[in-house]
Amino acid sequence: MSDIEKLAHFIDASQNIVFFTGAGISTESGIPDFRSPGGLWEKNRPIDFSEFIASEDARREAWRRKFNMERVMKGAEPNIGHKVIGELYSAGKVNAVVTQNIDGLHQLGGVADEDVIEIHGNGTYAKCLECHKKMSLDAVKKIFAVNETLPTCSQCGGIVKTATISFGQAMPEEEMRRAEMEAIESDLFIVAGSSLVVFPAANIPVIAAQHGAKLVIINREETPLDPYAELTINSEIGETLSGVTKM
Repeated sequence: MSDIEKLAHFIDASQNIVFFTGAGISTESGIPDFRSPGGLWEKNRPIDFSEFIASEDARREAWRRKFNMERVMKGAEPNIGHKVIGELYSAGKVNAVVTQNIDGLHQLGGVADEDVIEIHGNGTYAKCLECHKKMSLDAVKKIFAVNETLPTCSQCGGIVKTATISFGQAMPEEEMRRAEMEAIESDLFIVAGSSLVVFPAANIPVIAAQHGAKLVIINREETPLDPYAELTINSEIGETLSGVTKM
């Protein structure tokens, strides 16, 4: 039995599948993996959250980088991997998607917003760090276009930042709690496109395996959690998942 046949069998036999996705699924939509050799974080030192809060210069640089990247992000569309996950969700097989990505492509691929657990936040909008009021990126861009004026909250005057989790920023407690509960309740936990080296997020697949879920890892390279998996597939995500749908 091939690996794709094994995965198809696992999916058929499961009632509560949870996907855990990383940068590898979005690179297939043309979004670069910032951590990879030659990626953005190798060329530009990430701005720590404490620096963002303390320094107006750091905030301006963060918004410059955001709007430069926005050209890439705006053109990205869900690929076959996102769409297959969306189809499995619509069929009632997938209960939730836990994602390290900030691009909103799972929602565009057919998964309801409330069932996408974004543990590293979302880069498609901004919000106030004080009162959490949302602000569109277009609104921020209009403000920033005037002499790089920094956006502030219209409601409380607080600092506005993209709704992502930065280096040094605390992980979102509610999203992490939900991700862990979904892992515990899953019977099949599929990692797709994560190197599983970023903690505490990388603990979530371990929690699933420890509570009896079959763990499957689809990633181009080996990961530190491969020994926990019942099946590892070192291949492209879209190719693998589209192969499953043809079984």
